[in-house]
Amino acid sequence: MAFLNKFFGKFMGAIVLLAAVVALIYPASFLWVRTSWINYLLMIIMFGMGMTLKPEAFLFVFKRPLDILTGTLAQFIIMPLLAYAISKGFKLEAGLMAGMILVGACPGGTASNVITYLARGDVPLSVAMTSVNTLLAPFLTPLITFLLLKTTVHVDMTAMFFTIIKIVIVPIALGLILNKLFEKACEKASQFLPLISIICITLTVASVVSHSAEGIRQTGALILLAVIAHNLLGLLIGYLLGMLLKMTTAKKRTLAIEVGMQNSGLAVSLAKTSFPDLAMATVPGAIFSVWHNISGAFLASVFRRSGSEEDS
Repeated sequence: MAFLNKFFGKFMGAIVLLAAVVALIYPASFLWVRTSWINYLLMIIMFGMGMTLKPEAFLFVFKRPLDILTGTLAQFIIMPLLAYAISKGFKLEAGLMAGMILVGACPGGTASNVITYLARGDVPLSVAMTSVNTLLAPFLTPLITFLLLKTTVHVDMTAMFFTIIKIVIVPIALGLILNKLFEKACEKASQFLPLISIICITLTVASVVSHSAEGIRQTGALILLAVIAHNLLGLLIGYLLGMLLKMTTAKKRTLAIEVGMQNSGLAVSLAKTSFPDLAMATVPGAIFSVWHNISGAFLASVFRRSGSEEDS
């Protein structure tokens, strides 16, 4: 199992990319993964996250409140505004713009914790930022989405709030409770979680791509460039903010990764449930899921080669 986790973790970007390419070229190969399954796939990932979280991740907030506050503000300000600016600059149609805004308004994903570890960043800070931002998502994600899209499409903030509660907060809470009651059993089960998460992410991306293949082909180059710009600018601005605040090398790397890597699976689920009439709204999240794993893995290798996690 350790070998499988290491293999799939190392080549996660390539695996997701391969599934996406196959789904785009041969849509029938993944049409069996119904879009109605996406919420459940994300709930499995969030449940696994809850099973691995420790109380220390939340107590960490009180130990380093300024770092957490910086990460939260950066997460929910930089990425949504970037998504809005890029959508306007690329003149994206309503569905794609809604999808871009949702990606920007979502919290960081669990993949950011893995990338931070590989990049020799501040892993406890990364876990704390992801946890806090995820818990704030039911309130901030609908609000930000409404503020940025209210003149473009109708946004039902209440429905979005309860969707996030259902597919994110409840599974995480159940995982935390299970971990508290059966800690040893959860530790044994946790060895399977990375592999399960990768399978769920891959199926989610493949499902969205296969069901939206025609639309992706029509706008492929445009939305691909928009998503790449969104991710790379998020990573860059996150790192520059860390430099501006004179953070340590490890913290700068962590902030860059937490800002630039999003819970794009959540964005896909919200797009599907919140904007059912906008067929292309799920596409940005699906493409982001593929791309940010590739860029994250590349960035981690660059950081590792550039020196240790401590400032010289």
